[in-house]
Amino acid sequence: MGVADVLYYTIHFRELKSIIQWKTWHMPVHERDREKETVSLRICFDLLDMTSRSFSAVIQELHPELLVPIALFYLILRGLDTIEDDMTLPLEKKEPLLKEFYKITEKEGWSFNGSGPDERDRELLVQFHYVTEEYRKINPVYREIINDIAQQMGDGMAEYCKRAAEGRSGVESLKDYDMYCYYVAGLVGNGLTRLFVESKLANPALKERVQLQTSMGLFLQKTNIIRDVKEDWDDKRSFWPREIWSKYVDDFGDLFRPENREAALNCSSDMVLNSLNHADECLFYLAGLKEQSVFNFAAIPQAMAIATLALVFRNPTIYEKNIKITKGEACQIMLESTQNLQKVCEVFRKFVRQIHRKNTPKDPNFLKISVACGKVEQFIETIFPTQDPEALKTAAESGMPVAKKEDPKVTREREEAKWDTIYMMIAVMGTIIVISIIMLGTAFLMGARWDVAYEELKKGGGMSRPGRRDAKSIINKYDHGEL
Repeated sequence: MGVADVLYYTIHFRELKSIIQWKTWHMPVHERDREKETVSLRICFDLLDMTSRSFSAVIQELHPELLVPIALFYLILRGLDTIEDDMTLPLEKKEPLLKEFYKITEKEGWSFNGSGPDERDRELLVQFHYVTEEYRKINPVYREIINDIAQQMGDGMAEYCKRAAEGRSGVESLKDYDMYCYYVAGLVGNGLTRLFVESKLANPALKERVQLQTSMGLFLQKTNIIRDVKEDWDDKRSFWPREIWSKYVDDFGDLFRPENREAALNCSSDMVLNSLNHADECLFYLAGLKEQSVFNFAAIPQAMAIATLALVFRNPTIYEKNIKITKGEACQIMLESTQNLQKVCEVFRKFVRQIHRKNTPKDPNFLKISVACGKVEQFIETIFPTQDPEALKTAAESGMPVAKKEDPKVTREREEAKWDTIYMMIAVMGTIIVISIIMLGTAFLMGARWDVAYEELKKGGGMSRPGRRDAKSIINKYDHGEL
């Protein structure tokens, strides 16, 4: 932790508290048994850590039935994604790799070292033979699901790479945008749902709700596309659909010009609106997950996504650099998202209200965004009403108005704020005491005579001012007549 971090968390004490709570109190539902793992499986988990620490952490807490299949599923799809993102690979080499990748997963000893030297996850493909070795050992039913998703995703990625190489914009219409996000993320939601249901850790009805599965992936992908707009533009690519950005500027690059800042903010709010329309379906999906570790695995990314959406909404910084929620905020979100659906709904409600507060009538999407925020809150209210049904019934019978209960969350937050203030005062006083001790100790080492100072204080000399007689005696003592 650097000096900047220390200063940041001195001011944002609640975030520091969340980090400490997550590190100290979080207890995984399940833990990996490393002693029973083969060398190649341990390497697979090392590769998982290397490619994504956040996803790796939640994957490694999964139910033992799904731990290895989902870890390998993630690595396989990450391998596909690495090939698609590699701008150094020519189309004639990239296209067949993407289309045949689902077959490669079954090949013994396959690896690939043709990625560009600066490609972030190059090492995954170099050591991919460890992934294929472990992949051949898992349940054939799970392999069939993963192969199906990898084939569909590879075909979709190949199509978009071909269109980009031919000079056609990869994403023209909203339909294109949804289709691209479906291929790179919606299919992941579909595959995970099939794995959850097949392992009997989720409601079988989820398998039939394709729209809910798709929304889980699209919500994450669309939020990331908004956040990463500057990074993608620096890499000479864009995933924002022309159908949206062309309403605000003539050329996509104009969004990054300071003189077009208001138009750029309106454009980004249009993108946020498109993503926000999936939020209520994500909550609906989470209600169908029965096992706690599976719920945590699905809920944490969704909660992070709604927090990120609130961060990027009408935030001009996205056109200057890549921005993310802080580590302290992330820990707080994880603490709240690993309990139950009601807690996750509270997280969604909090960040949806942040979006609503930042919404402005100057934005042409003002009304639509207000409606989308209201839609999420209304959905939450239907499953977790803030009013007591019994109180409403009694009030209706008696004709008396209902006294609205204070939200327990508000009460809890007020109590936490009080203790945060107390902790902050203790921290400040402690800092003053430590600094004082250091200063006094330094003075002592440099020769300060505390005994003399103490004697003077006892005499009162340290506080009384010298009189005229004292001054005259000093003058006579040091008077040199020759001068």
